[in-house]
Amino acid sequence: MTAAPGGGAAGGGARDGGRYGEAVFRPEESGEDERIDLGALAYDDITMARLRALGAGPGWHCLDVGAGTGTVSRRLLDEAGVANVLAVDRDVRFLTGRTAPGFEVLEADITVPGFAPGRFRLVHARFVLMHLPEHARLVTALADLVAPGGVLVLSDAVDLTSDREPGTPYTEAMRAMWQGLRATIGTDVSWVPSYPRLLSAAGLTRVAAEIQVPPLVPGSPISRFWADTWERSRAAMLATGLVDDEAVDAAVRYLDSDECAALSAGMLTVWGWKPGDAVR
Repeated sequence: MTAAPGGGAAGGGARDGGRYGEAVFRPEESGEDERIDLGALAYDDITMARLRALGAGPGWHCLDVGAGTGTVSRRLLDEAGVANVLAVDRDVRFLTGRTAPGFEVLEADITVPGFAPGRFRLVHARFVLMHLPEHARLVTALADLVAPGGVLVLSDAVDLTSDREPGTPYTEAMRAMWQGLRATIGTDVSWVPSYPRLLSAAGLTRVAAEIQVPPLVPGSPISRFWADTWERSRAAMLATGLVDDEAVDAAVRYLDSDECAALSAGMLTVWGWKPGDAVR
């Protein structure tokens, strides 16, 4: 996916059978593509800087998993000049109308055993695995799609609120959101810091990681993204009993005020290389 905590869904299912794009963040809802693009405005520059630093460029064949509206896929083609990008999503309605040379679209569920669209110099997934069960299996499955000499790059959210932090309208809303999403669609960010270990266990080498946190300032893309995300996940948040409608509304107002002093959820990005010599 290309936006947190949602974007295009590449598969998934909560323990109770719900999944991203059905119970919450339905792609047919008006404005869902705009919400995803707000997340892209907040995170795409960070993602592209990392992919370029890893060498993504001419001759690279790339897989973008949970591609959402395709912003990263298109920037890989337009800015990095890669050879081609296969953009995969369980629902491709936001991808099919945005064709470009070297841009291919595949509608698929990556959680289905046997998903094997080929081997790629770059396999990238952002804000995807946090919504899916069987984390270790899926990391291994994605690592298997990396060609020798290629790189797997995974990004997901890390929750920077804590029980020891004084309560604010923002922290109350974030805690309710994470708990509500976990109950409805299985979103779980608690395991995300284990990414480096999982990539290493999948046989990748030179594993490294970084965390980036976009600033929460009034009117910024990330602030607008969270406000829209809370609105779309409001029912799940209310069901936790941690917030009511008034509390969610207060959190939205807080985001857009000069009183806001909080950390957004961070984005942890981890990468690892497949042993062997790259073949162009």
